[in-house]
Amino acid sequence: MISIIAAVSRNRAIGYKNKLIYWLPNDLKRFKQLTTGHTILMGRKTFESLPKGALPNRRNCVLTRSQKELPGCECFQTWDQFLATCMPDEDIFIIGGASLYKNLIDKADRLCLTEIDDEPLQADTFFPDYSKGWKEVAREEHGIDERHSFRYAFVDYEHIAL
Repeated sequence: MISIIAAVSRNRAIGYKNKLIYWLPNDLKRFKQLTTGHTILMGRKTFESLPKGALPNRRNCVLTRSQKELPGCECFQTWDQFLATCMPDEDIFIIGGASLYKNLIDKADRLCLTEIDDEPLQADTFFPDYSKGWKEVAREEHGIDERHSFRYAFVDYEHIAL
């Protein structure tokens, strides 16, 4: 199964200056819970934004035009090259950035989104429009608390044929 995982604001903002806009501990916990033991695919800039490099207990894969090797990662120049190395039953999570989301959203079976009830003042990176072709299948609402400054919801979508 191919899943896309992201935290998106009301206006689909996801980043600013190659950094996540929101720091939501429960979102990070969910990300770890969903992706651990599976394959994660990211772009080079997303890899470079990870504070400690490759994420532990996951197969870290990077789509990049660069020939440079990245520590702890398998690098591929194309989606097809990457896919050829995957098992048929392998769970793949596309974790960013924006160009991967945009180019691969039609290949995904599922979106695992954290929808944040906010529109940031500064954003330069946005998630693609998912208002068509996706059906909401699960929603878990969360309010503001001492560790979370915004209301948010964990929302799963399945791809539907148009």
